[in-house]
Amino acid sequence: MSEVDETKLAAMSLEAKAAAAPADGTATTTDAPPAAEGEQKLSKNQLKKLAKNKGKKKKEKPTWNQPGEGKKKKDDSKKKPTSLPKPEFVNTTPKGEKKDLSQTPMADAYHPEAVEAAWQDWWEASGFYSCDPAEAAGKSDDEKFVMVIPPPNVTGSLHLGHALTAAVEDTLTRWHRMLGHSTLYIPGTDHAGIATQSIVEKMIMKQSNLTRHDLGREEFVKKVWEWKAEYGNRITTQLRRLGSSVDWSRERFTMDDMCSKAVVEAFNRFHEDGLLYRAQRLGNWSCALKSAISEIEVDYKELEGRTFLEVKTHKGSSIDPKGRYEFGVLTSFAYPIEDSDEKLVVATTRLETMLGDGAVAVHPEDARYKHLHGKFVVHPFNGRRIPIICDAQLVDMAFGTGAVKITPAHDPNDYECGKRHNLEFITVLTLDGAINHNGSQFEGMMRYDARIAVEEALKEKGLYIGKEPNKMRLGLCSRSGDILEPMITPQWYVNCNGMAKRATDVVRNGELKIVPADHEKTWFHWLDNIRDWCVSRQLWWGHQIPAWFATKKGETGVLKTDMKSNDRWVVARSEEDAYAKAEKLLGCSRDEIVLERDEDVLDTWFSSGLFPFSVMGWPEKTGDLEAFYPTSLLETGCDILFFWVARMVMMGLHLTDKLPFHTVYLHAMVRDKEGRKMSKSLGNVIDPLEVISGCTLDTLLSKLEGGNLPPKEVVRAKKDQQADFPDGIPECGSDALRFGLLAYTVQGKDVNLDMKRVVGYRMFCNKLWNATKFALQFVSDFQPTPNILEELMGSGKMAVRDKFIISRLMACCETVNDCFTNYKFGDAQQAAYSFWMNDVCDVYLELIKPVVYDTSDENKDNRWVAQAALWIAIEAGLRILHPMMPFVTEELWQRLPGRGTLGDSEPESIMLAKFPECNEAYKNLECEESMETTMNIVRACRSLRQQYNIPNKVLTHYFVKMASGQPEEAAKSQTDDIKTLGKAATVDINLVEEAIPKSVGIVVVDESTTVLMDIKGLVDYAAEIKKLEKQLSKTTGPMEQLETKMTAPGYDENVSDEVKATNSERIDGLKKKAADIEKAILNFKNLDENVSDEV
Repeated sequence: MSEVDETKLAAMSLEAKAAAAPADGTATTTDAPPAAEGEQKLSKNQLKKLAKNKGKKKKEKPTWNQPGEGKKKKDDSKKKPTSLPKPEFVNTTPKGEKKDLSQTPMADAYHPEAVEAAWQDWWEASGFYSCDPAEAAGKSDDEKFVMVIPPPNVTGSLHLGHALTAAVEDTLTRWHRMLGHSTLYIPGTDHAGIATQSIVEKMIMKQSNLTRHDLGREEFVKKVWEWKAEYGNRITTQLRRLGSSVDWSRERFTMDDMCSKAVVEAFNRFHEDGLLYRAQRLGNWSCALKSAISEIEVDYKELEGRTFLEVKTHKGSSIDPKGRYEFGVLTSFAYPIEDSDEKLVVATTRLETMLGDGAVAVHPEDARYKHLHGKFVVHPFNGRRIPIICDAQLVDMAFGTGAVKITPAHDPNDYECGKRHNLEFITVLTLDGAINHNGSQFEGMMRYDARIAVEEALKEKGLYIGKEPNKMRLGLCSRSGDILEPMITPQWYVNCNGMAKRATDVVRNGELKIVPADHEKTWFHWLDNIRDWCVSRQLWWGHQIPAWFATKKGETGVLKTDMKSNDRWVVARSEEDAYAKAEKLLGCSRDEIVLERDEDVLDTWFSSGLFPFSVMGWPEKTGDLEAFYPTSLLETGCDILFFWVARMVMMGLHLTDKLPFHTVYLHAMVRDKEGRKMSKSLGNVIDPLEVISGCTLDTLLSKLEGGNLPPKEVVRAKKDQQADFPDGIPECGSDALRFGLLAYTVQGKDVNLDMKRVVGYRMFCNKLWNATKFALQFVSDFQPTPNILEELMGSGKMAVRDKFIISRLMACCETVNDCFTNYKFGDAQQAAYSFWMNDVCDVYLELIKPVVYDTSDENKDNRWVAQAALWIAIEAGLRILHPMMPFVTEELWQRLPGRGTLGDSEPESIMLAKFPECNEAYKNLECEESMETTMNIVRACRSLRQQYNIPNKVLTHYFVKMASGQPEEAAKSQTDDIKTLGKAATVDINLVEEAIPKSVGIVVVDESTTVLMDIKGLVDYAAEIKKLEKQLSKTTGPMEQLETKMTAPGYDENVSDEVKATNSERIDGLKKKAADIEKAILNFKNLDENVSDEV
């Protein structure tokens, strides 16, 4: 049974739904764009013509949404929709010059590469993105909009998470610029210490089989700068392609001279204020990187029990055939009690740490161990006496044996316990994760090899008890994949207590607004419980710490690794400054002093925390700092609220005594369609340029092969890519990508990004292009004026349809402005989309066709009104869309008639045009209600035409029954509009019952409105009945066969529940289908009898 026949049957009921879609398949919903991949689907009639003419398609007049066609027939062969071939494009516009559209005819379809070419270069070269500090300095905060870009890491290229950031930020920037505000959007990139060093180390190893130590610090850093030069440019290219209107003349890099000067100054001020100090504490340590790392660089792996894992820094386990190491087990062993035959059993998930145990803790109220209070156990491998201590805070009597081994130097909880009891802190690991000199016979073994050896040695001594599976969480370095080790190392710290209190106070008192407000509890949780910030990293890439260790020439016994010599560290702004301070410290002349600069670098977040004011030239009192600081808004992802945002607020308040911004807007995390985080390690990262320009599957796969993923992960990532993009990613353009990403922005929710939906917005761009091109035919002879809207509204000549479109425009302006103000980008996107698709394309363009085509003198005024209202709707509609879709709106806006003739105040570019605002006086709810009544009737008319498959060229006779009052008046005032959209020859409203023929199709719109269509002579009832009876026989056969199968003996016992469910669903469908066919046959027979009676 064909889909056309099925559609006819489904719609044959006398109570067919009034809200049926137009017969040509045009979508009337507003929640999503068309999902088809092709440019244009051919209608049923066009397909017939192609068949008759053997595939020779006749060139036709441009059309837009033709209601009344029979429903399109699906292509049973499942071929891809017919699409216009993409023409070869060559950009002939000289770089930086304005595109000459007078020499470029408007293409038949939207091609993003051609549309988006040249505009970005022209905008940038024209200085539209810059802002004069002298002009901005004289404006209030409400008249300025300043924002710094969250500087992306220079480690590679942007992904779709960055693209969402760019879309949101540039939408706000362009909107504020169009509002007439002094607007500045500052770009920059982050040096990303650990990430960049890790990436470049992997690259060098892969290319040359060398480590950074083989190269040496100076040569390695040189390689990183080369990497930055290559990939930093790629990031700026991506931002330009995305249309980001940043001021490139102010572009910053967190390690450029301006930012570096700010970093040195901040470090020194913190030290001078008594907040920065050097201490030896426990922290996260990456043995692979040989560096401390921050919490944000920790990934956690949950283990449900015994698990074998590969450890990249180890050669391989001796007890596993694949060389993996055992985790997720709790190992129990016994400590001999000094001067006793008794033993004390403890348990651990990290057996090798027992080499550094400093105590065994029991609960003071545990009766089992009260006789052991104050006694010692003896270490089985080195004979060291280990005290038995009482600690009610750490020990749970009910867990395990109630005795806990304490390793203060290698466990956070034990570290605090060690401080409480003044225990010895015994470090047993080297910086690369091997057992050190404190490890007895295990010295030199890698930590997990030592775990195996310690277990065997305990067995030999009879002290091994056993092990059992144990749930646990492993901390992994997100950069190296290495399992992290808690280690005590000397580091530089910043006391954040006072700064954190100020940062929480400004949120509590409303000075700083966090949007969505749900994130405030995270803000308070972190800052109310803040710890001192470890700001040093044992890396080569980054801001080298401006501190020097000072000794006298020939002096011995003073070592920088000895915390007793901590007072020898000199913090200074330069080496010259360091010598001056060292002279005072040591009481000797410069020629007697030896300075050794700290080799460590600062945490990346230190320089990032200064970004809002370092990019303005702080600590110098520059014009930019005076005019643009504090900034207006910080927009970023919610995942770095504490790690970056809080630090900017703390550092800004302390160093400048000002909030760096008054509002923080946090967008959701972008995940793939399965909810997984976008990650290079998963291979699910999509480059925005791959969406903008399109990308073949082969290119996607080859990119994985050329990256740094391990071979196993490459195989897995390839499988995912092949499943998600079997035909690659089609070319979408920047506008479609931005618009699609904005559709996903729902406050407080993660974005599970389905690329197919984003691709669907490519079709909206095509709709926008075709609608504007079609509309330009209507206004080709129209000359707008600078005050055209006021002239139209004061003309007194507007019909309901004209007042309707202006009212809907005002409503759209109001909604979009309100949504942008409140950071509701998804709602703003939807409002703009709905205005174009529903109000302009589906309604107004169709309604004014007969008005504009009538060029008679009698219709002159009506025609002018229709042209003016259409020009206003198109022009303002493009301005509304521009912040979200900059390229296509500029191209179409520049093509509108009258461009360049509207006086001295006419802007050169749409981006400099005034953003539309709502004029309440122009809103007309009465006309909107009238149009809603009219469109309900029109939808019923279209539904009837669809039910009976009435061709477009056939005009029908409608009878409308409706309640008196406003609905009746609305319908009568818009009878011509109903005729236009309903393809009617005649529309009679509330005709006497006797005058309505019996041969009618009926649709009940609502309790007060019914639409009837005379079908006499339009339908061959006998032929329709014959076709339906044939379809009924084809339906009842399979239905009876399935019923026989389902009632056969043994069916219930022998058939799986899944098959039963499938069969039940199928039999229900066949029964419904048969019932619908029988109802349709009966309906045709009744209609045939009515016609016979009339005859």
